[in-house]
Amino acid sequence: MKIVVGQGSCGIATGAKKVANRFEEILVEKNIDINVDITGCIGTCFLEPIVDIYEDGKDEPTRYVKVKPDDVAEIVESHIEGGKVVENKEISEENKKLMKKQKRIVLRNCGSINPEEIDEYIARDGYKATEKVLTTMTDEEVIDVIKVSGLRGRGGAGFPTWFKWNAARQNKADQKYIVCNADEGDPGAFMDRAVLEGDPHSLLEGMIIGGYAMGATEGVIYVRAEYPLAIKRLKIAIAQAKERGYLGKNIFGSGFDFDIRIKEGAGAFVCGEETALIASLEGERGMPRLKPPFPAQKGYWQKPTNINNVETYANVAWIMLNGGDTFGSMGTKTSNGTKVFALAGKIKKGGLVEVPMGISLREVIYDIGGGIKEDKEFKAVQMGGPSGGCIPASLIDTPVDYENINKTGAIVGSGGMIVMDETTCMVDMARYFLDFTRKESCGKCNYCRIGTKRMLEILERITNGEGKDGDIELLEELAYKVKDGAMCGLGQTAPNPVITTLKYFRHEYEDHIYNKKCTAKACKSLISYDIVEDKCKGCGACKKKCPVSAISGNKKEAHVIDKNICIKCGKCMETCKFNAIEIN
Repeated sequence: MKIVVGQGSCGIATGAKKVANRFEEILVEKNIDINVDITGCIGTCFLEPIVDIYEDGKDEPTRYVKVKPDDVAEIVESHIEGGKVVENKEISEENKKLMKKQKRIVLRNCGSINPEEIDEYIARDGYKATEKVLTTMTDEEVIDVIKVSGLRGRGGAGFPTWFKWNAARQNKADQKYIVCNADEGDPGAFMDRAVLEGDPHSLLEGMIIGGYAMGATEGVIYVRAEYPLAIKRLKIAIAQAKERGYLGKNIFGSGFDFDIRIKEGAGAFVCGEETALIASLEGERGMPRLKPPFPAQKGYWQKPTNINNVETYANVAWIMLNGGDTFGSMGTKTSNGTKVFALAGKIKKGGLVEVPMGISLREVIYDIGGGIKEDKEFKAVQMGGPSGGCIPASLIDTPVDYENINKTGAIVGSGGMIVMDETTCMVDMARYFLDFTRKESCGKCNYCRIGTKRMLEILERITNGEGKDGDIELLEELAYKVKDGAMCGLGQTAPNPVITTLKYFRHEYEDHIYNKKCTAKACKSLISYDIVEDKCKGCGACKKKCPVSAISGNKKEAHVIDKNICIKCGKCMETCKFNAIEIN
C-alpha cells in the first residue's frame, strides 16, 4: 500500500502539503509503515487536494478529493486500518467520467508518477524511445515519423513540427541548438507548468530526440522564473538523466552527445516570440528581430536553432514508440493528435483536459468542464489568450482544431480557454486583454507601442461611460492598422480580442456609448445600486456594512441609497439576505 498526494502548484495552493504532513504524523503515531509519496497535477484542479491510496492487487487507486488535514485521521482509521472506504470523501462517479472522456498523451504520466523519481518514469517506458531512435534510426527517419504523425507546434500558430526540425537539419553548422519555450505567459494558461511539474522527463526525452533529428548537441529550456516548483523538478530530472547516461556523452553508445541546461526568464510575455526569446537567451533585452533570417538559419548565437514549446516536445517520445500513424489517426485530417487545454473562468470544473483534436467546444465546456458556474448562461469563450479572440455562444458547436477555430477569429494558441457567462462585459474583457498586451509590448515598433495605447484609451473611455459617436469606427480602424503593421506576433495579434468582440458583441459597445448602459451590469461607471422598497425589511445590515455611509433609513422601514455618495462596492448586495438590492 502507498499514499500519493497530488502536489502540483494547484494542489499545494489548496493545502496538499499540510495534508501530506498530517498523513505522515498520524502514520508515525500509529507505527504504520506506509510511504507517503507525491505526484504532479492530475488535471481535476477543482477537486484539490487529491489523495490516492494504492492497494496491492488493485489496478486503480481509491481517490479522495478536497481532503483537509482534519479528514486524514478518519481516512487512516477507516481505510488504511479498517479496509473501509470513506465514501463521503471519495471522488464521485460523475467526476470519474471526466477522465474517461479524455485521451491523455501529453498528460499520460501527470498525476500518476512521482516527478522527482526517474525510476517511475522508466517503469512507464521512459527513455525507450530515445534508445530506439539513437540505436536504430537515422535523423531523416525520425523526421519522417514526425511528418507522418502530423504533429503541429502546440505553442501558438500550429506550424508543422517536422518542417522546422528539417529546416534546422538541412542548415549545416559546427554547432546547433534546440530550445524549449517554457515561458508560458498567457493569463489563465497552465498547461506547460503542469507537464514541467508532473512529468519533466517527457520534455527532456522529446528534446533529446529532436536534437538528434536536427544535429543539435545542446538544448536550452527557457522557463519563466515565476515557476519555482517547475524549475526545481526540472533540475532534479536533468541531474538524474545525466547520472543514468541519458544526457551527456555517447548516449546509449550511439556516439551522440547531448546536454540540456535551464535559462530562467524574467517574465516578459514578448519572449514567447522566438526571436525575442533568442535575444533574451543571449543576454539582451527581449525584443523581436526581423525575419528572415529565421532561427533555423541563424538563431541562437547565429547558429541553426529550433524552438518548440513544452507540449510539443512532450508528444515526441510517445509518437516514436507508438508510431506516427497512430498519432495521425487521432483528431482531424489537418489537426492531428490531441491538445491540452486549461479550463478557467466561469466554469464549474476548472483544470486541465487533454482531448482529441476535432472535439466540439460544447463537449469540452459542458461534458468535461461541467458547464457554467451557478448554471448561468454561457456567453463566450476566449481562446488563445491575449493573442486570441472571443467565440460566442452561437458558435459553441465549433470543432476544436486549428482551421475551424481560426475561422471564428480566435486561435487555438497554447491552449487557454477562459469561459465567460452572462455577467461578463465583453467590452471590459477586451479592455483587460488589451491592457495586458500594451504593458507587455517591448516598444520596438510604433504600431504596437502607440497603437495599443490609443486603442486602450478608447476602451477605457467606453467602459467609464464616456464613449462618444465614432469611437467604434476609430477603434476598428486602429485594430486593423496595428494588426497589419506590427513587427512581431505580439503586436499583430494584440487587437484580436477587440476585433472579435466588435464582430460578435457590437451591440454591447453601442449600449455603452449611446445608452450609457452595461448589458452585463459589470462596468461600475454605468451601473447603480437600488433598494427595492417592498422587499426591504429595514434590518439595517446593509447600512452597517456600507463603507461610505451611503445608506439611510429607520429600523423596520425601507432604506435608501444615496447615489451621490455610493462607490458601487457591492457590499450591500452581498450582505442583504432578502434580495432587496438590485443593480440597474
